[in-house]
Amino acid sequence: MKLKSLSLLVFITILFIKSQLFAQPCKEVIAYYPNWQWYDRNHLVNPLSIDYSKYTIINYSFFSPQADGSINQTDTWADENLLLGQHDWVNGGYLPNTSLIDIAHNNGVKVMVSIGGWTLSNNFPGISASASKRTVFASSCVSLLSTYGFDGIDIDWEYPGYAEHNGTPADSSNFTLLLQEIRDSIDTYGLSIGQDMLLSSCFSADPDNMIYVQWSSLAGILDMFNLMTYDFFGAFSPLSNHNSPLYAPAVGNPDFNINAAFLHLTQQYGVPSSMVNIGVPFYGRSVTSCTGLHQANSGSPDYSTFSDDDGSPTYYNVMKNISMFSYYWDNLAMVPYLLGNTISTFVSYDDEHSVALKADYALNHGARGVIIWELTGDYIETSQGSGIIAGTPLVDTLNQVLCSIPVGLSELVLDTDSNVFIWPNPAKLNDIIHLNYYSNNSEVILISLFSIDGQLISQKEFHGRLNQSYSLQLNLKNTGLYFLRLNSSTQTLTWKLAIE
Repeated sequence: MKLKSLSLLVFITILFIKSQLFAQPCKEVIAYYPNWQWYDRNHLVNPLSIDYSKYTIINYSFFSPQADGSINQTDTWADENLLLGQHDWVNGGYLPNTSLIDIAHNNGVKVMVSIGGWTLSNNFPGISASASKRTVFASSCVSLLSTYGFDGIDIDWEYPGYAEHNGTPADSSNFTLLLQEIRDSIDTYGLSIGQDMLLSSCFSADPDNMIYVQWSSLAGILDMFNLMTYDFFGAFSPLSNHNSPLYAPAVGNPDFNINAAFLHLTQQYGVPSSMVNIGVPFYGRSVTSCTGLHQANSGSPDYSTFSDDDGSPTYYNVMKNISMFSYYWDNLAMVPYLLGNTISTFVSYDDEHSVALKADYALNHGARGVIIWELTGDYIETSQGSGIIAGTPLVDTLNQVLCSIPVGLSELVLDTDSNVFIWPNPAKLNDIIHLNYYSNNSEVILISLFSIDGQLISQKEFHGRLNQSYSLQLNLKNTGLYFLRLNSSTQTLTWKLAIE
């Protein structure tokens, strides 16, 4: 593949300008916002503090399906403040442009309402099995759209056919009927107000749960398939393992990873890759009495160290406690993990490195984009309890990669305006990188290596000679994606460099 090159500086500048203009990421970036997280850290992540430039859609979670097909709120106080806005205690009503939906719309971001979730899926089988209840449910969906101004419906039934949530094999066809009823109802409503309404659904990444879905029928009903590629392993697993491996780990079910789940969905079931959003967790999973990867353990999360998250720490809480652990990287699964220095706790989580690789996978496999559980997970404070947001490193990384050159890790990237050859690419941590660049005798050539977030790692200057091969010694600690840049007196060229 040959693509027009762009210098890293210009690339970062464009990202900055885009964020200032509220433009959206280059791929779908959908972040779930759970209403209960509004209370966390003294309302740190709220409609006024969210950086909307990082997302294309926010999925507001959750509303609860009732046995009769109606839909209830799960937290009326949070929903009122978040969806209607801040109270105007002087004049009554709500202050304008203070609700999540109003501010998102002002920034060009859509907001969908997510119905269900793990603890609220028990009523879906009964609703979907009844024609009258399906009608009530679809009508309730329209009421949510008209009441709050949502842009669509996201169904989070976990999962059709799942016996522990009252599922039966009949869910397979009933699920299709339910989604079709919703589709017809929200399309009719959308037509009445002149707006296209979105419909998506979350799906299990476990092949055992995939068999209860009529995939070919749903491709004509849904706008997006949100694949929940996390919770593959945890304290519930006999051996410690990764929450969301990109590829199969050395131990464990070989189907429990992003690559296998995506290929099952797109190749075995024929769902178009352009309709699939890959799940990226902004949280991890812990287990106690564990001294390594793929080791026996207590079967219990570390509720003590990660009490704020019931043992499943958000990224910001992993970072808060990072000094208690040693960092490791699994080159098979392509994700990190932590082992306690003085405590016997194992933590699987995602960092900027693994998130970058997952975004690159989405690019190179033609996915529509990614879903994030959940939005608040990487809002980092300047110091604990400061109430000042310092940054959002994980979603920033997603945006950087999803807007970079879409090329696979094993593919050589060439600039269309030059005859530069780079090898090896992919390279190893300590390889010497060679560039063949056709320069003149008087040029000064500057070769620079940058991390995925734009940090300069190394740089070397050369005096140009005709048909010169230039070399740069790598001395890297982490595998992943980097940028290699060549500056001469006439041009600046940038390539993506993969380190394995």
